[in-house]
Order: sequence, then C-alpha cells, then structure tokens
Amino acid sequence: MAHSFYVKANWDAEGGVWYSESDIPGLVLQTETLAEFEDLIRHFAPDLLASNMDIHEPVTIRFEAARQLDLAAA
Repeated sequence: MAHSFYVKANWDAEGGVWYSESDIPGLVLQTETLAEFEDLIRHFAPDLLASNMDIHEPVTIRFEAARQLDLAAA
C-alpha cells in the first residue's frame, strides 16, 4: 500500500519564522527559511515515519508553503 503525507509551512510574520502543520506524527518544525524547513523534512520525516508508524518504504510527502502578504494599494 502506498503511503502519502503532507507537510505545510505556515509563515508567522510576528515571529519571523515558518512553522509546520503535518499529518506525520511527531513532526514539529520551526525555521527562519523555507530551504532549512525542507532540509529538516528530509532529515526527520523518514525516522519519524519508521519510529511512529512502522513505515519503512518510500512515501510521497506533499510539501506546501503559505504566506499572507498585506500590501497597501498604490
């Protein structure tokens, strides 16, 4: 059975960080850049899936980033 998961990076403008929303048990991330965020997904997700869900085969992870921009009209 093929497994599929998601990780979403949400921007916290007040804190100046990206924070995670995910259906991977135990995956909680907070970084200053999206590049670092993606690196941490690649580093931690496989171990968490193996440890928490006994998944040891390749999986698909849908990665999204969301940021709200508040701009003044010209």
